[in-house]
Amino acid sequence: MRTSDFDYTLPPECIAQRPVRPRDSSRLLILDRASGEIQHRIFHDITDELNPTDVLVLNETRVIPARLEARKVPGGGKAEVLLLKRMAPMIWEALVGGKGLRPGRSLMLGDSLEAEILEDLGRSKRLIRFSQPVSEELDELGEMPLPPYIHTPLQSRDEYQTTFARFPGSAAAPTAGLHFTPSLLTRIEAKGIGVLKVTLHVGLDTFLPVSEEDPEDHTIHTEWCSISAETVECINEARSRGGRLIAVGTTSVRTLETAVRIQPEDDHLAPYDGPTSLFILPGFTFKAVDAIITNFHLPRSTLIMMVSAFAGRETILSTYAEAVRSGYRFYSFGDAMFIR
Repeated sequence: MRTSDFDYTLPPECIAQRPVRPRDSSRLLILDRASGEIQHRIFHDITDELNPTDVLVLNETRVIPARLEARKVPGGGKAEVLLLKRMAPMIWEALVGGKGLRPGRSLMLGDSLEAEILEDLGRSKRLIRFSQPVSEELDELGEMPLPPYIHTPLQSRDEYQTTFARFPGSAAAPTAGLHFTPSLLTRIEAKGIGVLKVTLHVGLDTFLPVSEEDPEDHTIHTEWCSISAETVECINEARSRGGRLIAVGTTSVRTLETAVRIQPEDDHLAPYDGPTSLFILPGFTFKAVDAIITNFHLPRSTLIMMVSAFAGRETILSTYAEAVRSGYRFYSFGDAMFIR
């Protein structure tokens, strides 16, 4: 297995720059992974594909406006800070842009918020200590951290936020969840389908391509996730009745497959609150997830490797090729797949 095995050609015009309105009017490609059969639908038709015994699992993380403009102190030169992970109330891991941003250098953000660079973590990552909890200042000072392939500004912050987002902490949206409207979720629940929530705070490393020739040499990024005892109880009960566990997005997959591995003596999920560095590659045995709702992912990314582990690499690449031919929109604001 080589990283190049997960490469494909995508014309730039296929990369969605704006979300569709309403959210559930995006296109939906349905892939039967056993037969390879493909259907083309609209996302709000997902209700036709779900059974009353199924359980749908959403990631209710909330994207924080984590991109901050800064000034170097002294000197006043421009810098940029992109918050990645809170390590303590006033200490964050962040990406910084600008020259001379070494440990000991100070930055000013807005009129009163100061920051000191504590440690160089390699490349552009730094450990930063703020003069006060920065989360209190983000709504005023921060901007939403769009992925590098989106060049069109947001019309509102809500465009890059799921309608059910609850717990702040992500540097990127769990994009499969962007397709759901409140009315669609109401229709799903009215059908008797359980709609449950987990949390995984998404880091920007999710967008990075794997650079090693052998993906097994890649060090997967660590993200914080949480699944409650109540959610676990509902999932285990549904599975005992033969219901399918349908993960909305790769972040939900990662959380659920982490939770099922806490007690390896059986295939029941267990509550969990902590870091996950689960790396899902072809050959991985899925113990929790039966179907996935997901977007179309970047070449050579850990995410295309994950869906290839679920449906088969050749099946995924041929499906992606069909999606390109059929004019599907790719990546964060793009269309969706239902892999069953």
